[in-house]
Amino acid sequence: MNEADTIELLQRAIMTVLIVAGPAVMSAMLVGIVVALIQALTQVQEMTLTFVPKIIAMFGAIALSAPYMGGKIYAFTEEVYAKIVTGF
Repeated sequence: MNEADTIELLQRAIMTVLIVAGPAVMSAMLVGIVVALIQALTQVQEMTLTFVPKIIAMFGAIALSAPYMGGKIYAFTEEVYAKIVTGF
């Protein structure tokens, strides 16, 4: 294993983490924008009004995209194990 292999493996790992975390982060961001807009329109500044809907949206997004996320992690793990077996 040389430096190029290590860098390539780290790039793939970071990209996999970004892809897997994407649905949860995007749902929290969208819900946060909607709640912030509603709070600005109604002038109600309650902290739990932003926190609870984001958590619910994140759990929903994770539940809906769990097979996709699991598949991505599984594919990455299989690739790493294959490289370990072949010696890079």
